[in-house]
Amino acid sequence: MASCRWPWRRCCSWRPAARSPGPGSLGPRGPPGPPAAADDGVQMSYFNLVKSLTSAFSNRYSMSRFHHTTSAACCCSKTRSGEKYIDPFKLGWRDLKDLYEDIRKELVISTTELKEMSEYYFDGKGKAFRPIIVVLMARACNIHHNNSRDVQADQRSIALIAEMIHTASLVHDDVIDDASSRRGKHTVNKIWGEKKAVLAGDLILSAASIALARIGNTTVISILTQVIEDLVRGEFLQLGSKENENERFAHYLEKTFKKTASLIANSCKAVSVLGCPDPAVHEIAYQYGKNVGIAFQLIDDVLDFTSCSDRMGKPTSADLKLGLATGPVLFACQQ
Repeated sequence: MASCRWPWRRCCSWRPAARSPGPGSLGPRGPPGPPAAADDGVQMSYFNLVKSLTSAFSNRYSMSRFHHTTSAACCCSKTRSGEKYIDPFKLGWRDLKDLYEDIRKELVISTTELKEMSEYYFDGKGKAFRPIIVVLMARACNIHHNNSRDVQADQRSIALIAEMIHTASLVHDDVIDDASSRRGKHTVNKIWGEKKAVLAGDLILSAASIALARIGNTTVISILTQVIEDLVRGEFLQLGSKENENERFAHYLEKTFKKTASLIANSCKAVSVLGCPDPAVHEIAYQYGKNVGIAFQLIDDVLDFTSCSDRMGKPTSADLKLGLATGPVLFACQQ
C-alpha cells in the first residue's frame, strides 16, 4: 500500500452544487425522493474516484456499477461505457417505507426531553444508505435461495437496527469530537449538553438491542453485537497513531473498517443468514458490505477536503482540525 499513488488532480474534483437533500433522502413517512441533480463532469469525477479508491485494496471486487446517480425520468442511467444500471434507492424504497416512523416506535420513552433527544436524528433527512444496502442484500439472498422477491420482516428489522446503531454512534462521536453541526443542524450535544447526549446515544443502542433480541436468532444476535464492539475498538484506534510510516495506512484502514464498514458488513451478513443457509453466501455478503463500507468512508474523507459545509451538512476539514490523519493526508505525506 505504501507505494500506491492515486491521481488526485484527475479524480478528486468536486464542485458544490445548489443545496438540496442527499440522493434518495427518505421523508418521515414516505419513500426516497429523486436523487439530487449534478452535472456529468462531477458525476464522472466521483465515479472515477470510487474506482481509484477501490482498486487500492488487495482483495478488490468489481465496483464498476457503484456510480452516483442523476435525476432521470426512469430508474435507469448510463455509465460512460453505456451500461445501464438500476437506481438502488428506487429498488429499495418500498421495503423502507415508514422507516423512521417505525424506528421512533422502537424508542418507547416516557420522559419528554429524552424522547426528543433520541428521536432528533430520525427525522427523515438522512440518506438511509445503510438500510438501503441491507434490504437490497436481503432481497438478493432471498432470490438466490428460493426465488422470493420479498424481504422478510426480520430482515427489515435488521435494516432498522443498523440505522439505530449508526445513529447512536453519531451521537457519541459528536460528543468525542465536540462537533457543533450534523445533517445541517445543531448536534444533540450542542443543544442538550454532552452528558445528556451520551445518555441519549446509550438509549438508542438499548432500543436497538431489544429489537435485535426480538428476532430470536442467536447467530444474528452474535453477528450484530460484534458491530458494537468494533465501534468502540475503532474509536480507540482513532485516538492512537502509528509512528512507523509503513503501518499508518494499515492502521487507518483497520480504524475505518471498525468504525464504518463493520456495521455494513455484519448487517449484510445478518440478513444473508436469515435468508439463505449457505455459509458461502454469508461470506460473500460480508465481504461486499466490508468493501462498500470502506469505499464509502474513503470517499467521505476525501469530501471532507474537497466539498463545502453546506453540501456535507457538517463542518468540513473536521478530521484535520482534530489532528486525525485520513487517507488524503497519508497520501499527501507520501508526496
